[in-house]
Amino acid sequence: MNILYEEDGSFKVGSIMTDNTSSLQIESLSGKRSKIKAANVMLRFTQPELGVFIAQAETMAEQIETEFLWECCPPDEFAFEQTAEEYYGHKPTPLEAAAVMLRLHGAPIYFHRKGKGRYRAAPPEVLKAALAGAEKRRLQQEQQARYVEQLSRFELPAEFAEHLKHLLYQPDRNTIEVKALEAACAATHLSAAHLLHQCGALPSTHDFHLNKFLFENFPKGTDFPEVEVSTWRELPLSTAQAFSIDDASTTEIDDAFSVEQLANGHWRIGVHIAAPALGLPRDSAGDAIAASRLSTVYMPGQKITMLPDAVVQAFTLNADHVCPALSMYLEVDKDTLLITSSESRVERVHIEANLRHDTLEPLFNEETLAAGKLDYTYAPELRFLWDFAQKLEALRGKASDNGTQVDYNFNIIDDHVSITTRRRGSPIDKVVSELMILVNSTWGKQLDEHGFPGIYRTQNNGKVKMSTVAAPHQGLGVAQYMWSSSPLRRYVDMVNQRQIIAMLDDAEPVYPKNNTGLYTVLRDFETMYGIYNDFQRQMERYWCLRYIQQEKSAAALTPPLSHSVGEGANESRCEVVVTGTVIRENLVRLANIPLVFKAHSMPEQPAGTKVVLGVGDIDLIDLNLHTRFISAEAPVVIAPPVTEEAA
Repeated sequence: MNILYEEDGSFKVGSIMTDNTSSLQIESLSGKRSKIKAANVMLRFTQPELGVFIAQAETMAEQIETEFLWECCPPDEFAFEQTAEEYYGHKPTPLEAAAVMLRLHGAPIYFHRKGKGRYRAAPPEVLKAALAGAEKRRLQQEQQARYVEQLSRFELPAEFAEHLKHLLYQPDRNTIEVKALEAACAATHLSAAHLLHQCGALPSTHDFHLNKFLFENFPKGTDFPEVEVSTWRELPLSTAQAFSIDDASTTEIDDAFSVEQLANGHWRIGVHIAAPALGLPRDSAGDAIAASRLSTVYMPGQKITMLPDAVVQAFTLNADHVCPALSMYLEVDKDTLLITSSESRVERVHIEANLRHDTLEPLFNEETLAAGKLDYTYAPELRFLWDFAQKLEALRGKASDNGTQVDYNFNIIDDHVSITTRRRGSPIDKVVSELMILVNSTWGKQLDEHGFPGIYRTQNNGKVKMSTVAAPHQGLGVAQYMWSSSPLRRYVDMVNQRQIIAMLDDAEPVYPKNNTGLYTVLRDFETMYGIYNDFQRQMERYWCLRYIQQEKSAAALTPPLSHSVGEGANESRCEVVVTGTVIRENLVRLANIPLVFKAHSMPEQPAGTKVVLGVGDIDLIDLNLHTRFISAEAPVVIAPPVTEEAA
């Protein structure tokens, strides 16, 4: 005797060796012997032979019309033998019964399983909905297959256009577009971004990176809502004539300086900070905008400002304007350059000039200072500020810069990038950084002494963190340090400025002790500032790779990088030769542009080794490049990075 039984959701056959009440010992076609429960037995048969039974039953099942079988079924639960008898009009043979069971089991839309060998016909309305769903899935599968075919040919399906951002930055694996894209990626061995780029969906690799950042951090776009600037109180007008020192591209001018000689022979230095806190009180509409963005976002060639342009223009320290400012005045002994007294005020200040690095640095530098050249505007004032800055640096016992760090300026015009360098620690840098360290540490100290909480930058054992409690900043050599000198560009500076103004007005602090709002600002700012800085570094890396790519395309010597083209090579195969310094293992920092990458082809070299590499393929989506090791020179000492910027 043979049986048809169910095991693990499939039907099998075997011959009975021992038949017990609740179980059977059987032998399968392969000769394997096993024990099965009697409840799993669907049919017992002698004919046809064991080896052909399931095949013949499946052939007969294929000839049964599912819809007709559904019509033959009773409305209530039934056993498959019952329906087989109704269908064939006579007591079914084991083969006929098996055929009906296979058809019932293979059509779960029409027949709902209720137990082993037992089913119930789907109600008409349920069947109609299920069939509609099945048809929808069939059409989707056909559509998905069409998408995969098109994508594999590097053709973009028209339907993908409206879904590109989500496909790239937030793929939903339940959608047929994402399923098709993943299948095409597997077929072409490309990432989603590379495949869509091949399909022409990413006309700009730059926008691919920018749009990802905007999608994640500015989902509502970068436009500002309308905002009104509050009217601030009448402020006294300072007698100072101030000037600022900034990059040529700076529009949010936060700080300016003034220098005048007093009747007693001492000098009075004024540090004037833009005061947007006067027009953007806490919880105002403008404050909500600043609190949501927390900082200006910088990237080569453009920026996303923290504040609307109308607000920036109302408070930026533009030349030929009288601007509201938070000022600190320092009386300085002309001989010792020590501060004899200081005071802070909220006032209006006339901004006489906006000096720019590119025009000022050729006039105000170490060489001109050493030669005593004072034949330019503000030369005496700048010379005195330089002497004073050196005194401040000496008193702190910490150099504001070791003179080996370099700033990189990216100039992008019509997608063409040029990268220039500017050494840190120049007289311009030192004057600005030392005065910023002074006001930020002094105001931080005063807030702490008055019991006003603020947001501080602290450093201990090399670790920099933010805190609402004043603590030393070891890297700068000060007992406390806060950010308060860039309120147009950083929200924590504006928050601290509100506290400083309240302190100067003898008012209650805007953010009292243990105020949850202050902790929220600190937490949110740290998170977003890190994200913004990472994005800035990412875009600088992108433009560095574009710069090298320009060298390859030009196939000509262009400082600071050179190139060489192999014999018979075409433009796409030309190789740019670059120099760099090994940081560790195979990590290399290029000379003259801020690019760090792994040179996998390079043999292990000591840190500080100067190496020459040939740059081949450049990937502007993954932001990687392939290099060929050419040569190495003797190691050089790498200067440690600066731990903190004073701004």
